[in-house]
Amino acid sequence: MTVITNINDLKRLHKRRTPKMFYDYCESGSWTEQTFRENVSDFDQIRLRQRVAVDMEGRSTATKMIGQDVAMPVALAPVGLTGMQRADGEIKAAKAAEKFGVPFTLSTMSICSIEDVAEHTSKPFWFQLYVMRDQDFLKNIIQRAKDAGVSALVLTLDLQILGQRHKDLKNGLSAPPKLTPPVIADLATKWGWGLEMLQTKRRSFGNIVGHAKNVDDPSSLFKWTAEQFDPRLDWGKIEAIKEMWGGPLILKGVMEPEDAIMAAKVGCDAIVVSNHGGRQLDGALSSIRALPPILDAVGDQVEVHIDSGIRSGQDVLKAMAMGAKGTYIGRAFVHGLGAMGEAGVTKALEVIHKEMDISMALCGRKHIEDVDRDILRVPEDFAGRWA
Repeated sequence: MTVITNINDLKRLHKRRTPKMFYDYCESGSWTEQTFRENVSDFDQIRLRQRVAVDMEGRSTATKMIGQDVAMPVALAPVGLTGMQRADGEIKAAKAAEKFGVPFTLSTMSICSIEDVAEHTSKPFWFQLYVMRDQDFLKNIIQRAKDAGVSALVLTLDLQILGQRHKDLKNGLSAPPKLTPPVIADLATKWGWGLEMLQTKRRSFGNIVGHAKNVDDPSSLFKWTAEQFDPRLDWGKIEAIKEMWGGPLILKGVMEPEDAIMAAKVGCDAIVVSNHGGRQLDGALSSIRALPPILDAVGDQVEVHIDSGIRSGQDVLKAMAMGAKGTYIGRAFVHGLGAMGEAGVTKALEVIHKEMDISMALCGRKHIEDVDRDILRVPEDFAGRWA
């Protein structure tokens, strides 16, 4: 049996066991992938300060994110097509997150529907919303989230126009996959994935098919999706959605202090410093570089979370020490899911928790809420002075 010691171990298994188009969908960025790479490499520039002769008994990584208790300051980020990485993938990931005690965020572009996940979990989860032109669909999906007991709405702000990801175009990405000769050849080597997929009825976008007007098959789905992302989303529409939702609201995709200030003004509960994992505006700063100026801009007005580039518990620790109140993992848990299903998501969470806990102790801290910038060595002018 393969010994799993870090997220890269899961990543290797994920690549071996999952069809190429879905692995590439996870492990890619837009255009040149500069931002995708720097999301990870910029974390490596931050160093930790070792402290000794400190009582390390009774450590705790427990804290709160938007007032909700979490076993560690990590949520599973919304990732589209998760149910193509493994059959019923969103359900498996949600169950693993619930058992571990961290939030799971379901994507609008999930394979399993809001109702599917609610049926297979016992605690509330979060739902990520893309704003569509179809107002009836928008109102309906928000109501469906309410009916399912969703405890927070995560409104993504940076995908109203799609960034180009070359691998997806070259692979002919679709759900379910189109059976072209290259795809058939690839699937022939992924028989475990195929057997599981044959046993589920969930193979398309469950939140859309059967819920959007005239969308009842893959061809009509892709036409609808291409036309529906609303490029007119602005702060006025965000306020209207906040009123329509009426519950905790997290705004995801904030990368500039000016936008963070506006997000705080509309009264959201948290913002997520995020460049969509490097999948949208290539050439944008990494999220960890963008974090300090945003914290300076909004202070304690709103909780500041971060995603993009987090691949280890040390990354979580560094983000928290920089001032974030929560983090999100996307690729890290998807690698676990593609590698080993629900058990793989649990393993990814265990790996990150162990890395964070041990590193926190060696930095001389017993509680994650006591972690601060004093445990870091950050390069001078890390956020950069850009003309």
